[in-house]
Amino acid sequence: MKTPRIVVVDLAMGNLRSAAKGLERQGARVTVSDRPSSLRSADAIVLPGDGAFAAAMRKIRSDKWLSPLQGWIGEGRPLFGICLGMQLLFEESLEFGRTKGLGAFPGRVVPFPRTRRVPHMGWNTIRPARKSWLTKGLPSPAWMYFVHSFYPQPSDSGCIAATTDYGMTFCSVAENGAVAGAQFHPEKSQKAGTVMLRNFVDLVRRQG
Repeated sequence: MKTPRIVVVDLAMGNLRSAAKGLERQGARVTVSDRPSSLRSADAIVLPGDGAFAAAMRKIRSDKWLSPLQGWIGEGRPLFGICLGMQLLFEESLEFGRTKGLGAFPGRVVPFPRTRRVPHMGWNTIRPARKSWLTKGLPSPAWMYFVHSFYPQPSDSGCIAATTDYGMTFCSVAENGAVAGAQFHPEKSQKAGTVMLRNFVDLVRRQG
């Protein structure tokens, strides 16, 4: 069986090696790259990240990732956004003004209400909202590790694959075909996170 080839996009924002190692443990061949040309030999993309939405989008544009990423999304090829990477998949963010995103999911990224302590950091649960290849095999609820101050607000509930409660209910997993995102860090979420990374690698393997 073919070994899935996955590119982890390096925007110089966050610890990329932990995501790469988690994918490698599931049998993928992983390349951490800051060069869009690395996608020529890739079967899938992982878009991780920590930090500010606008800074990440500036980096995507300056490093010439925008067109390749949007083209990949338009073709419906496997892509997994993690934490900030999930937020970047939405149409726009209201963090430090209005910034346009990659547009894989309809909706925007918004701040938590002032009544909530931010960042939302630590262990919390996700609950499946519908059948999903990314959450397949997870308990309900499943514990995941979060660190974020903004959250995605889809305008189409059909892309919501799982939700989380934090004094309110928000979308913590989004999925549209082979393109998906998780607001938490599966690579830091022990057994449940390992299941999710395995599900992504298995999807890539099936589509390859």
